[in-house]
Amino acid sequence: MEEVNQTTVTEFILDGLTDNPELQLPLFLIFLGVYLVTVVGNLGMIILILFSSQLHTPMYYLLSSLSVIDCCQSTVITPKMLVNFVTERNFISYPECMAQFYFFGAFAVAECHMLAVMAYDRYVAISKPLLYNVTMSYQVCLWMIAGVYGMGFISTTVLAFFMIRLVFCKSNLIRHYFCDFFPLLELSCSSTFINEVIVLFLSSFNILIPVMTILSSYIFIIVSILNIQSSGGRRKAFSTCSSHILAVAIFFGSLAFMYLQPSSVNSLEQSKLSSVFYTIIVPMLNPMIYSLKNKDVKISLRKLIQKLSLHSTKNDFH
Repeated sequence: MEEVNQTTVTEFILDGLTDNPELQLPLFLIFLGVYLVTVVGNLGMIILILFSSQLHTPMYYLLSSLSVIDCCQSTVITPKMLVNFVTERNFISYPECMAQFYFFGAFAVAECHMLAVMAYDRYVAISKPLLYNVTMSYQVCLWMIAGVYGMGFISTTVLAFFMIRLVFCKSNLIRHYFCDFFPLLELSCSSTFINEVIVLFLSSFNILIPVMTILSSYIFIIVSILNIQSSGGRRKAFSTCSSHILAVAIFFGSLAFMYLQPSSVNSLEQSKLSSVFYTIIVPMLNPMIYSLKNKDVKISLRKLIQKLSLHSTKNDFH
């Protein structure tokens, strides 16, 4: 029987997105650009909603919370990923790896439930407009946001608890660009059966329940849209809904591909490609999709720019 090396791993090496040297610089520049757009876009949405009194409504509070989640999730993953493109070996200590795993999981789960809450908010606004102020009061909105973050951190705390009980001694090379669940399990010398059962249960709950909520909300929304008399109004509503559904489909589709099947089924390249969508692409797209077609956001942005330019002109005059 082969003797297992029982030296406990204290630091890991992140394999990165690709080992092709010709792709390192182009990918570094692309993902740096994506990260900057993500941070500027999401922080811009948060600041705009904070300083525009006309955007102080439940819908925009939910949108600003989504921007916080996207900004945090991208910051947990992308900077460390960028290091992979400019260094020969990208080391990450065991505590840093566990922290990255924990916060990525918490924000990913929170995003699942936030998208569901936002779909429900739109359903109430379009299908039951007279009851909107009661159904989506500020208190209800705050409780929903608290519940979203609660689901994220409770789910990931359970996963992290069983993850830190594992002994890592096979290798210290994580075949991924961040400390994700299945690549970490590959390095464990301990039994990972309970971890795989828990992640399958939690993934099913945190992906399927929000997906069902979103689908049912948008079915009712589409029915309400079909009852709109104006063809222009119907076209505008469908245009907005289609962009929202596209963002949701990309996020949940890539997430389900990664976590709702056994680890043995996933190939390494497919896992990395799937992960790029929900960790990097979707956080960049969300502020664009949920705001660019929004008339209120455009008006508020114009007013804020005018206010800032007027303030700057007064300062220059003095």
